Amino acid sequence: MKTKTKKKKKSWLARNGVTLILVGILLIGAGLIAYPSFADWWNSFHQSRAVASYVEAVTDMNAEEYQEIIDAAKNYNKKLTKKGVRWTPTKKFLKRYEKRLNINGTGIMGYINIPKINVQLPIYHGIDESVLQVAIGHIEGSSLPVGGKGSHCIVSGHRGLPSARLFTDLDKLVEKDTFTLTVLNYTLTYEVDQIRIVEPTDLSDLQIVKGKDYCTLVTCTPYGINTHRLLVRGHRIANANGEAMVTADALVIEPAYIAPFIAVPVLTVLLTIMFITTGIRIRRKRRKEMAE
Repeated sequence: MKTKTKKKKKSWLARNGVTLILVGILLIGAGLIAYPSFADWWNSFHQSRAVASYVEAVTDMNAEEYQEIIDAAKNYNKKLTKKGVRWTPTKKFLKRYEKRLNINGTGIMGYINIPKINVQLPIYHGIDESVLQVAIGHIEGSSLPVGGKGSHCIVSGHRGLPSARLFTDLDKLVEKDTFTLTVLNYTLTYEVDQIRIVEPTDLSDLQIVKGKDYCTLVTCTPYGINTHRLLVRGHRIANANGEAMVTADALVIEPAYIAPFIAVPVLTVLLTIMFITTGIRIRRKRRKEMAE
């Protein structure tokens, strides 16, 4: 009895082995199609939670704590105004930097909102790869995102990651578009006034300019090649009362749309092979039954 059962199992696997392999490949292909969209949704979900957690932490602060933190950040910027952006900050400098605006210990100093491309992302201290894979990083040594004359805040983000949009659509921005930086309960609005594509070593457009309040968004370009840097600079604008105001050219293909163009033809071929193989097997079986 055991021998017969074993033979039946081997016989079934022998008959359906090819089909099982093709079905497995089909499932893998379907996973490739679904992954970018699911991963982007998953990262967006966690980014939203990070922003919500930050807002909650700000809400729990008292007036004294708030004022102490904002004053320390503004003093930090004033010192940079005199010395300029610190492109090679010392360990001592970085230690002080990491304490500024880090109100809940997660490294989030605020969040950016770009209505034109429907992006809201947390901004973390530094541009370590662990940060840039999931969010936006503030470049150490540049002005903190609290504004002020003679400040230039620089934030950086990746493009084209299969797991997150981040700054993928940044090149859709044009002059006069706006974006906001929200730090603590203070929102700064910037209007795009300059867009540049430069070599990675060209830092001339990232310097602090006397009397100006700038913020520059940095990402890699061209899309998927990343040999240059796209710099989208904005100058701070305000409403009629002079207070911070909330504002609720290359073709870019969303990562979620890239996989289907690759996977769909492969899946079509696999399905065709599977149907042909199954059809041949069924015809052979029928012929054999008729011959018997």
